[in-house]
Amino acid sequence: MSAVEAKLAELGLSLPEVVPPLAAYQPAVRSGRYVFTAGQLPMVDGKLPLTGKVGAEVTPEEAKELARTCALNALAAVKSVAGDLDRVARVVKVVGFVASAADFTGQPAVLNGASELLGEVLGDKGVHARSAVGVAVLPLDAPVEVEIQVELTEA
Repeated sequence: MSAVEAKLAELGLSLPEVVPPLAAYQPAVRSGRYVFTAGQLPMVDGKLPLTGKVGAEVTPEEAKELARTCALNALAAVKSVAGDLDRVARVVKVVGFVASAADFTGQPAVLNGASELLGEVLGDKGVHARSAVGVAVLPLDAPVEVEIQVELTEA
């Protein structure tokens, strides 16, 4: 077990299976020392635990938990092309999308769920730049979607 996966276990988490693509793309691709994930939905066992807009059908607290799940799914996608999460030198960028009710402006707090998980699991390597964007709707009516970019250590 890698050190990163041991840390996940210590937090009571485990790396899920990579979420299969919903369309014509790959969950993650590698270019040189960088891995770019596709947007990861908060799928758990092939299903979305909640759907709808944050600030309407979904509370900000629920959405923050869903963002954690998205980050966990993103780590699984990274492992699928990197082979080992211990090769992550740092998370470079996180981009998060929040399906938002018209008057909801708390997108950064929702995306803290993903950012905090990456910090808990990767420590200083999980510190990153981030964008938090409110959108009208996401695939499958998901409340949140997260993509990450990571730099790998030399092989």
